[in-house]
Amino acid sequence: MPEKITAYRFDYLDETLSQLNKEDCAIVAGGTDVMVLHKSGRGVPPKIPKPVVFIDHLSELKRVYQKDKDLHIGSCSTYGELLENPLIPIALKNAIKTIAAPAIRNRGTLGGNICNASPAGDTLPLLYVYNAKLLLRSVNGDRVVAISDFIQAPRRIGRNQNEILAEIILPSVLEEGSHVVFEKIGNRNADAIAKVSFAGYIRISNERIDDIRFAFGAVGPTMVRSIDIEKKLLGKPFPLSDADIDSIVADFDQIIRPIDDQRSTAVYRKTVALNLLRYFLNTPQYQPN
Repeated sequence: MPEKITAYRFDYLDETLSQLNKEDCAIVAGGTDVMVLHKSGRGVPPKIPKPVVFIDHLSELKRVYQKDKDLHIGSCSTYGELLENPLIPIALKNAIKTIAAPAIRNRGTLGGNICNASPAGDTLPLLYVYNAKLLLRSVNGDRVVAISDFIQAPRRIGRNQNEILAEIILPSVLEEGSHVVFEKIGNRNADAIAKVSFAGYIRISNERIDDIRFAFGAVGPTMVRSIDIEKKLLGKPFPLSDADIDSIVADFDQIIRPIDDQRSTAVYRKTVALNLLRYFLNTPQYQPN
């Protein structure tokens, strides 16, 4: 007889939070990662070492709305739902289209992609350049943390036992004049884990750079981003000079430290990452999203 697993599926978020305050549970939204992580073999139920609490059905975690210039995305919004939502930025939709197959996109959630904390998480480079903030909710109230502080290492996040990731907040995502790109390099355009991913954000005013951000995935234990390097380009005339581009690429060459694994080599990853950065910086004209 297979071991029995205790599972909870409450009607409301408050009930869910109350249970999490009493007991350490494995939180399951879409389950597309949890089920793989704990698989036991063909036809054998997964061995999840904790009681399970399901949250994918909670309407409080599926709202997508705009407040001032900020976009709030419910953590249990599935990729498929976000593709259909007119509020979701084009760049984020482009990233979502590269994730797995349609069946997985109809189950997997944006909050799950964050809490999985994979170095190859497909949405994460974009969320980093959007300066995403995460709203965590518990019986004690809400707290908001930057995504770069929340994701600490592969599969390690700054979530307390009694908390749920409730919303992803993209500050000023609709800011005029901004342009965002996303590139993923894999064996296929979709349904493949990234070998390298890159997101770039730029805002130009009066032919000078007002704001610029870069994030790389799958080339380090977490997303690679450096605000100090980005600051070097603020106020620079655009298009950038060759010297400025060479300098920024050289800076990132020092901090991008990929590894060899079954999907790719470290040398390939670094070469491609720096080429994506150089191409982004070399683009002579950006049109706002």
